[in-house]
Amino acid sequence: MKKFSILALTVLAALSFALVGCKKQSKSNTQKIIEEAQTMTLEQLARKAIEESKGKKFYGVGNSSRGKSALPLFIDYLKTLDSSYTLEFEWQQPKNNKIFDQLKADSLKDVGTFAMTLIQDGNQIETKMVQTGVLDTFIPKDWAEANKIDVKKYNGYLALQTLNKVFMYNCVDTTVAFNNCWDFVAEGKHGQFMGIDSEVVGKNFLYMLTAPKYAKNLKDAFDALPAASKTALQAEIDGLAQQAKDLGLDENGKYALAWIKRWVGSYTAVSDDGPICSNLVKSDSQGQFGLLVYSKLRSVEETATTSKSNVKIAAYQDGYQGMGGYGYCHYLFVTDNSPLPWTACAFIAYMTCTVDGFSAWGKDMGGYSSNPVVATGTETKYQHLTKEGDKGYDWWVNQGKLVLEDPAYCASVAFTVGAWIETLDKAA
Repeated sequence: MKKFSILALTVLAALSFALVGCKKQSKSNTQKIIEEAQTMTLEQLARKAIEESKGKKFYGVGNSSRGKSALPLFIDYLKTLDSSYTLEFEWQQPKNNKIFDQLKADSLKDVGTFAMTLIQDGNQIETKMVQTGVLDTFIPKDWAEANKIDVKKYNGYLALQTLNKVFMYNCVDTTVAFNNCWDFVAEGKHGQFMGIDSEVVGKNFLYMLTAPKYAKNLKDAFDALPAASKTALQAEIDGLAQQAKDLGLDENGKYALAWIKRWVGSYTAVSDDGPICSNLVKSDSQGQFGLLVYSKLRSVEETATTSKSNVKIAAYQDGYQGMGGYGYCHYLFVTDNSPLPWTACAFIAYMTCTVDGFSAWGKDMGGYSSNPVVATGTETKYQHLTKEGDKGYDWWVNQGKLVLEDPAYCASVAFTVGAWIETLDKAA
């Protein structure tokens, strides 16, 4: 599982996109509260939350449904400080990338409905949410201390966790194997994947493949292919050399473009990772594969026809070459017009600074806390994850060659590589 040192990498992922946008000249009431809240411990924040929200209703919105599971635990924690504390809550999870529109519309009110959000896609967060003043970053004191960060100098996002989407395939037919990431874009192969317009982190994954590090990984994986496979791909790859140059990519960019072109032209779009997982674990889904959130395996019900044993994680197989999947962060923000800013800050601190607060995600494979103290505690508390096969964040980043989202890089190529991908998507 995770090592303490590897959490620095998660933090770097969260730090990678500086918040340098044009925000309001004067501080909002929420920003003033955040400034004070960042000097306070979790218990101090909790007492402020009790005072502010006792007997009220809390609305949250997020890309992860597990906020709904974390809120009751947070309320139970507040009850340890005040046994009479009550709080109703509602957690919404918009589909098809509607969360940005929902937050923007709510921001037009003097006092919003949503107190906070758990959101993904750093590219859109910066341009649509942070620069426009819709969302404010709160960095808990305990989280900053655990990561040895000076809050006054820190200007990045607060990551709750890194998630990984991994290549997995149905293994009932033992003659079918995927030994190289290029096998997923071989002729006649059709992986299952959330459409890049319904979940934009999928588009960020494709953007990241063109970054020098990951383009080099694709080139190395190509070099490891059998001679016949390389011959079948070489002309197509070389034919994209000028396109790569025009897009400002390095010498290995043509390998990234070739993989992207084949993937976009072949994958089967599915509305959510859940149905992909449900399909892959069936005994009659022989030879099928997908790129999906690793944690979806948690919900597989073992029956005569469905089982986790019917799938294999590609990167875990001996001799596998190339990227094993894609890693991206869930970020936490307080809405600038939050109706309950103290409670939002306390809830955010609870999720990022305690093992129980992170348990909604940490109890299953594929979710890695950005807080080294919480990560270590989670590893100790949920030792079953090792038994279930999760090799942890450190393994995925290094041996598994996980492609990590860098919001700054994604933003830098959104109007170049992004425009090129749009032409592929329309042609597919």
